Amino acid sequence: MALREAYSYQLEIIIFSLVNIMKICYVIQTHQNAEQIYRLVDRIQKSKIENQIIISHDFGKCDLDEVGFQNLGIKVLKNNGGKRGDFFVIKSYLNAIKWLIDNRVEYDWLIYLSGQDYPIKPIAEIEHFLSETNYDGFMEYFDVFSPESHWSMQEGKTRYLFKYNNINLLKIFPNWAKQLLVPIKIINRLQPFVRINLAYEMFGIRRKSIFNANFVCYGGSSFTTLSQKCVDYLHNFCENHPEVIEYYKRVCNSDESFIQTILLNSKKFDLYNGNQRYFDFSKTKNGRPKVLTISDYDAIVQSNAHFARKFDISKDSKILDILDREITKITANR
Repeated sequence: MALREAYSYQLEIIIFSLVNIMKICYVIQTHQNAEQIYRLVDRIQKSKIENQIIISHDFGKCDLDEVGFQNLGIKVLKNNGGKRGDFFVIKSYLNAIKWLIDNRVEYDWLIYLSGQDYPIKPIAEIEHFLSETNYDGFMEYFDVFSPESHWSMQEGKTRYLFKYNNINLLKIFPNWAKQLLVPIKIINRLQPFVRINLAYEMFGIRRKSIFNANFVCYGGSSFTTLSQKCVDYLHNFCENHPEVIEYYKRVCNSDESFIQTILLNSKKFDLYNGNQRYFDFSKTKNGRPKVLTISDYDAIVQSNAHFARKFDISKDSKILDILDREITKITANR
């Protein structure tokens, strides 16, 4: 019976592919470890459904075989990179959307990944899931200034109610001395006018907020899966509201609020509150998720997510080997 159900499921996917031409776009933000980037792209391309891959890459951090990717039909967009917490993440995402629009690329879904993400389910299964859903998008979201927020009120205000400038502490202090500066963060709790963020090396001054009852500040993970109508709305909103872009250019961690705030305030979409990603923040430091290893395998596959992050093959490549092996086995059995 199980084998019959497996063949039935595979037949269903094949029939769907023949009858319904669905196209998935993947925007992959990359800056390091070319071998791992190639591996991620290869895994995505094993799908039988048509897709478009766009790699937004910081060539200042590592090189990529741009011509080789182009020969595979993969678009490589160069970005100038930036510091953690900067607007450059959103800017590169919006540039990829503009490329899709300028080149009149038709698609059904846009999946946003980093070069340290990896699928934990067969790509065909992920795409089949998207073909059947009634949701317009999948992303984590919450009202930043509410009891439901994943951050404290202090953190929410610090992120999105201040105007920041970058400060390069390495030019001022040697790396070992940065820890000696930690006590000065007490300043953030003693007054409401300025913020010092050592993790992101930013200095902020309180500003007039753009948020109100009609334009709520939402937050959540920057990794999303959005239908084309969500993406088109996002693009048109940015074209018509440059003041929102200007505001978010100077906040801290714009990528963990910008898309949520625009789409949820529109009240036009049915968005699932969850981004189908597995992370482990249980031992987080400075907001960075744990690097996943073979010891995390059970938790990863039990999560029922589509993708997991973050992986680093220079630290543990075995976890990707076993994920590849299991994904291949699942696909063969179906």
